[in-house]
Amino acid sequence: MKKLYTFLVAIILTATTFAQAPEKMSYQAVVRDSGDAFVTNQVIGMQISILKTTATGTAVYVETQTPTTNVNGLVTVEIGTGTPVTGTFAGIDWSAGTYFIKTETDPAGGTNYSITGTSQLLSVPYALHAKTAASVTETQTLTDVVALGNTVNNQLKLVTDPTEPQDAATKAYVDALEARLAALENRVVALDPKIGDSYLGGIVFYIYEPGDAGYVAGETHGLIAATSDQSTGIAWTLPAFQTTTVPAAGATSTTDGAANTDAIIAQTGAAPANTYAAGLCRLYSTAGNNDQGLWYLPSKDELNLMYENIGQGNVMGLGNIGNFVSDDYWSSTEVDNYRAWRHKYSNGVQNSNSGKDREDFVRAVRAF
Repeated sequence: MKKLYTFLVAIILTATTFAQAPEKMSYQAVVRDSGDAFVTNQVIGMQISILKTTATGTAVYVETQTPTTNVNGLVTVEIGTGTPVTGTFAGIDWSAGTYFIKTETDPAGGTNYSITGTSQLLSVPYALHAKTAASVTETQTLTDVVALGNTVNNQLKLVTDPTEPQDAATKAYVDALEARLAALENRVVALDPKIGDSYLGGIVFYIYEPGDAGYVAGETHGLIAATSDQSTGIAWTLPAFQTTTVPAAGATSTTDGAANTDAIIAQTGAAPANTYAAGLCRLYSTAGNNDQGLWYLPSKDELNLMYENIGQGNVMGLGNIGNFVSDDYWSSTEVDNYRAWRHKYSNGVQNSNSGKDREDFVRAVRAF
């Protein structure tokens, strides 16, 4: 009787397979006959099963192959590339528990399997296991993403014992999980941004609260500021309109800046937008976000929130993460035909005595 000796189950997946997994793993064994001699240079038939939980557990995947032994009786197969009998190799959830590999062999190359062996996969197929954590999609809820992040973090804890050396497969697994955890953290920000987060090319400086016009129950919406100033000195409006009242540009709330900006631009007509504060903000855009036209000159209250939450006001304890200068910034809120509100970012004072011809700093904002 011939015997099958498994001497190596090698997981050859590396960190790169996390990004583009080949959905296979290498398996090697030596086939010997009843006299303990190698079965060499011979086609053999094999059926390979991946069993879940125990050595007699349910087969989640079964395939057949007809490899050829070499001069030393060694047979090498890539599990996942054979002819499927049951299930799919890509569909195995390696994070779901313990797995065993069962091999059945016909030394004559057929399907009369007379040699059987089962062994536990003590070394989890790391890159394929890590692939489980990649299942996050744009449609998943915040709860789903947080739960997945906790799963990935727990997996990391199981394999990152600082007292134990890491072999190549383990390192690949750890690297893949760490990369995925970072991606999940970014996804959490996308689903539930907080004040101070980098988001949509800007910095979150306000989250709408119940009662705000932009508030939607169960969803996160708010305001973001551009990461830098759009001007270090530009007039509130064009000279021709600096002594004229702008219809509907006196609003102050956290949702009024866009309407104020529209009113100012409407009054100036076809004038070059980059020659006055409101028009300059409407021109602003960020790379990759298709957001030109969404940015505007903030209202008086929005300007104050920027100062307090991400500027020198530092009420959130974040510091001046908006990189604002200690100077005067224009709001889009008009006082009267001659004046508009500005905000002195050196001391937080809002000033209503500013002529529209003043050349002050400008920072664009937008809602999300």
